[in-house]
Amino acid sequence: MPSNFWLIAQREYLTRVKKRSFLIMTLLVPLIVAAFGFFIVKIATSDNDTQDVVQVLDMSGQRLGARLISTKQMQFTPVQGPLETVKKDYLKSEDDGLLYLPAGLSLEAPKGVQLYAKGNVSIRKQQAVENALDKLFSEDKMRASGLSQEKLDALKTNIDVASINLDETGKEKNSNALATSGIAYALALLIYLFIFMYGVQIMRGVGEEKSSRIMEVMLSSVKPFDLMMGKIVGIAGVGLTQFLLWGLLSVGATSAITALFADKLTATAKTEMAANPGGTERAAQVMGGAEVASADNAATPADPAAAVSERFSVFKALRGLPLGMIVVGFVIYFLGGYLLYGALFGAIGAAVDDQTDTQQFMFPITMPLILSYIIGVSVILRNPDGPVAFWMSMIPFTSPIAMVIRLPFGVPVWQLALSVALLIVGFIGTVWVAARIYRVGVLMYGKKVTYKELSKWLFYKG
Repeated sequence: MPSNFWLIAQREYLTRVKKRSFLIMTLLVPLIVAAFGFFIVKIATSDNDTQDVVQVLDMSGQRLGARLISTKQMQFTPVQGPLETVKKDYLKSEDDGLLYLPAGLSLEAPKGVQLYAKGNVSIRKQQAVENALDKLFSEDKMRASGLSQEKLDALKTNIDVASINLDETGKEKNSNALATSGIAYALALLIYLFIFMYGVQIMRGVGEEKSSRIMEVMLSSVKPFDLMMGKIVGIAGVGLTQFLLWGLLSVGATSAITALFADKLTATAKTEMAANPGGTERAAQVMGGAEVASADNAATPADPAAAVSERFSVFKALRGLPLGMIVVGFVIYFLGGYLLYGALFGAIGAAVDDQTDTQQFMFPITMPLILSYIIGVSVILRNPDGPVAFWMSMIPFTSPIAMVIRLPFGVPVWQLALSVALLIVGFIGTVWVAARIYRVGVLMYGKKVTYKELSKWLFYKG
């Protein structure tokens, strides 16, 4: 490689890494993510602590209101009197709702039940009331047919299916579909965001240097291709550095949040298990990641603290995934996708004088990236081995996102090798096109650029 190339790359890297904005964003983003997670968990747990009070006016004559079972989230309070009078009293109270059970309610076709509120009724409140009434009417129907709740519960069977990853050699590994899908979605989102973010940095950097005429001085001693590739590689180094620092800081922030909420979640688990002793093992299995022990092994631990620990254990969720392939593949496709799109972004920055003119050229370039993300999270995530997933992971413009979605699910080595080879070929072809545009556009001023003009630049000699 020419020495000028490395000088340009080093300059681009050090200039951006030493900026105060880089240091602030590198430190703040993990903290913002952690604070956002803290806020979500805080809101979710605080919502569970609130209890809605619903008045019940029972005119059915079947003592339905008195038999409604209050829960931690919903308290039913029977009231008496004419409906209009009860409505007025309810509006003066601090209660959260008024449930009206009209006369003539039948078990077979209960109609006329109304839930009054001082505003729009929330889905949570309506579902809680409907569930309580459904349970009450179901018990009455079973009692009328001679069945008891105990007999009905005995007839039910809860089956947990343990997913096992069986490789080509026959070796078995535990599989966690939720963790696999979550990691695949996160990797796709990171690739999508960072290709855009760092690609736009290249485009703006080239545009600023072109508008300030610094480019004319630099090109007197540096070839256009070396200048373009130096910028792309230097900013790629900035991206990898930021990735590494964010990863290290995010682990610490996640551990801190887990420690803050472990005690609260343990107490919640104890309450739920105490309220449903028959489903203790079932709850523990769900909280532990839906991993079921075989008959020869110990059952899933029913201890709430152990269940919470299992639920928030990163290593538990990642166990059985091809972590080596995921990490190496992510780096390869991040660099490959960034270099491919970065070259095109650099060509756009060199071709236009006004940054507002970049929009007409950005859309066709970024369309494959947007399309691969949308199809990836809607189609490939549901069927990572299907034909759509395969072909999109082979096309260089869509493979950076499509293939990283497939990596956690396991990809045959030959498909991975073919995809990487095609990505390299696509990158080389894209760089050739971008370099032809870059060398002409970087010294072109005051002319409105069109697609027809760009096509001519590709065949200029010299």
